[in-house]
Amino acid sequence: MKRYFSLTLITTAILAGCATTSITTDDVAKGYNSIQADDVAQHVKVLASDEFGGRAPSSPGEKLTLDYLTKHFKALGYQPGNGDSFLQEVPLVSLEADSNMVLSIGGKDYQYKTDMVMGSSRISELEAIENSELVFVGYGINAPEYNWNDYEGLDVKGKTVVMLVNDPGFATKDPALFTGDAMTYYGRWTYKYEEASRQGAAGAIIIHETAPASYPWSVVENSWSGEQFGFQKENNNMDRVAVEGWVTTEVAKELFSKAGLDFDSAKAKAANSAYHVKMGDLTASVTVKNTIKKSISYNFIATLPGSEMPDEHIIYSAHWDHLGTDKNRKGDQIYNGAHDNATGTAGLIEVAEAFTKLPKHPRRSMTFLAVTAEEQGLLGSKYYAANPVIPANKTVANINMDSLNLLGKVKDISVVGIGKSQMDDLLAAAAAEQGRTVAGDPNPSSGGYYRSDHFAFANMGIPAMYAGGGTQAFDEDTASYRKRMSLVLRGCYHQPCDRYRDEWDLSGAVQDLQLFYKVGFNISQQSEWPRWNENSEFQRK
Repeated sequence: MKRYFSLTLITTAILAGCATTSITTDDVAKGYNSIQADDVAQHVKVLASDEFGGRAPSSPGEKLTLDYLTKHFKALGYQPGNGDSFLQEVPLVSLEADSNMVLSIGGKDYQYKTDMVMGSSRISELEAIENSELVFVGYGINAPEYNWNDYEGLDVKGKTVVMLVNDPGFATKDPALFTGDAMTYYGRWTYKYEEASRQGAAGAIIIHETAPASYPWSVVENSWSGEQFGFQKENNNMDRVAVEGWVTTEVAKELFSKAGLDFDSAKAKAANSAYHVKMGDLTASVTVKNTIKKSISYNFIATLPGSEMPDEHIIYSAHWDHLGTDKNRKGDQIYNGAHDNATGTAGLIEVAEAFTKLPKHPRRSMTFLAVTAEEQGLLGSKYYAANPVIPANKTVANINMDSLNLLGKVKDISVVGIGKSQMDDLLAAAAAEQGRTVAGDPNPSSGGYYRSDHFAFANMGIPAMYAGGGTQAFDEDTASYRKRMSLVLRGCYHQPCDRYRDEWDLSGAVQDLQLFYKVGFNISQQSEWPRWNENSEFQRK
C-alpha cells in the first residue's frame, strides 16, 4: 500500500521519528558537516582528469570511473545495489557519421559542422535522403492537450520537415500558450525527431537559434558530431526518420529566401497558431555513412540498507558520463566534463559518506545511482526506468544532481520544475535552516526539467527533485566572483575548457549537498511518502 506525505507534517519537528531510530539532531549534524569542499574538489580532480579521457560510455574512461565509484562506495560500507553487483548493464550502440558529407539544397552544398550537423539514429551503415521535398512545419508539434497540431492535414511521407527549436510559449511569452516562457517537452529536440518519425517523414531538420535552444551552435557542433549512442533494438531504429540534424540560423534564412519566404514572418506565424508551409521547390539531399559499434555500458548502483524499511528506497542520482575525446579536433581534444558532471558524481560520494556518520542507518534505504549516457539523450536513466532494479512502488523519491553550484554561497536555491511535487516543501524546510529561500528556475525556457536524469523517475510516477544554486549572492565579494566565473562557465558548456579550476568556490556546492542530504534523511524518517501536486502531469502510477 502506498503511503503519501502529508503537508501538515512539514511544519512538525523534522526529526519526529528520532526517538525510535536513536538518531539525534547532533548525529544528523555530524553527517551534514562532514560534507566538505576539499573532498568534493578532490573527487572532481580525479574524475575530470585527462587520464579519464572525458568519461565517454564504453571507453577506457568508463572503466576508470566505475572502478573509482566501486572503490569509494565499498570503502564506505555500501552494498551492491543490483543483487551482488554494483553495475547494471546498459546495451548501447554507437553510430559515428562520416564527417565527409554535404547537405545539398537549392544548388548549394552546406558543410558539416560549419553550416549543419546531420546524422541518423537508424542502426544502419548507410542512410540518405535524395531530392526530398522540404516542408516547414513550424515547431513540429502535435499536442492535443494544447489544441495544437503543426502536421494537421499534411502528408510528409518521403519529405523532409524543417522546424523551430523550443515551443510557441517561449516565442510569445504568453502564459496561456503551452506553459509560456517555460519550455515543455514538446520543445525538446528529442520530441521533435520522434514526432517527425511518427508522421512518416524521411528527414527532420531543426533550425538552431541560441536563445530558444539555450545553448550556442558550438554545443550542436560538439554534441551531435562524433559517436552518438542509442539503445540496441531489434528493429534497428528503422521507425526513425532516415536523416535528422540541425542547421544554423543563417542557413535557415538563406533557405527561406530561396523558397520565396521570409524567415521572420514564417516564425511569427508559427508562434501564434499551428502552421506549415511548403518551401517552394526546394529539395534536400545528403548521405550519412555510419560506423557502427555495439557495446555494453553500465549504470552504477549502491545501497545503504534501511534499518527498519530496507525495501523502501530514496534514490540519489547523477550521470557519470561526458563527451569523451575527439581525436579529430585540433588542440585540446578531451571534454573533461568537470562541471558537467564530475561535480554531481562527486556529490553522490559526499552525500553517501554523510549517511555513514550516523550511529545507525536511516529507516529507509539510501540508494545511489550513477547513470551512463546522459549526454546522449538520458539513455542510462531511461534504461533504468524501463528496467528498474528497485520497483517504482518501492521507490519513495528521487534527488538528482547535475552540474553543482560553482559560484559560491547563495541566499536562495533554484528549483527546476518548481510546484510539481511536495519535494519542494521538504526542500524549503531544510533550506530555511540554512537561512535560504526556495526560488523557481532562473532559466525556465531551457526546459531543464526534461533535460536531466530525474525526468526518467518522474515518468515512472516517482516524485523527483532537481535543484541547486541560486541567484542571490551571499555577500558582495561572492557577487563579484559570480560575475567573473559565470562567464567562464557559460563559455565552457560542452567544451574542452570544462576542466577543474582551483579558483572555483565550492562553498555553494557544499550548501546544496548538505540540503540534499538533509532532505533525503527527512524523507527516510517520515512514515508518509511525498506525492505529486494535483496540477502535475506525473502522478504516481
